[in-house]
Amino acid sequence: MPTSEPQTPHHATTAECEAALEHILAAPDSGAVIGQLCFRPDFEQRSFPDTLEMTVKHGITGERWTKKPWLTLPNGDPDPRIQVSILSQRVMDLCWRDRENTVHPGDPIVVDMDLSAANLPVGTRLSAGSAILEVSDKFNTGCIKWHDRYGNDSLRWINKADHREYRLRGILCKIVQDGTVKVGDQLIKL
Repeated sequence: MPTSEPQTPHHATTAECEAALEHILAAPDSGAVIGQLCFRPDFEQRSFPDTLEMTVKHGITGERWTKKPWLTLPNGDPDPRIQVSILSQRVMDLCWRDRENTVHPGDPIVVDMDLSAANLPVGTRLSAGSAILEVSDKFNTGCIKWHDRYGNDSLRWINKADHREYRLRGILCKIVQDGTVKVGDQLIKL
């Protein structure tokens, strides 16, 4: 009896990504509803709670940032500029297609909002529930994990030089006021 070959997950093509750019850039500029929260206690671990507790000192309570940050200060402490990453819902929907077999991108906040530098310059403050976030100067690039999970075409599209201003991989933020964020809260420019 012949066995079937496993199907390769379908990844967004360059043409599909380019065709979606106008739609992605047309997202609301403020007041967008937070559609999903993701909690990452450790690498490759994900849960999707209804709320996240955020603190200036500890980042997202219980999240791996305090234990295993990918960016540290010269003294070895976690860099607060990467406490929270926010991903565009439209980019996630375009690129994360095999949701049964491929891990979620891991961004704690997913929202249908324009995350471009023109809309949210470095230093912009955002109200997320009762927490206040500040857009970091640290650029969020797609990495080898994005390549492995969502394909080379979308990775190249995200990191294309003339797309950097759009921040297609999302934004990184530091927490400047403790608070609670819930699914359904609005992300509001202050």
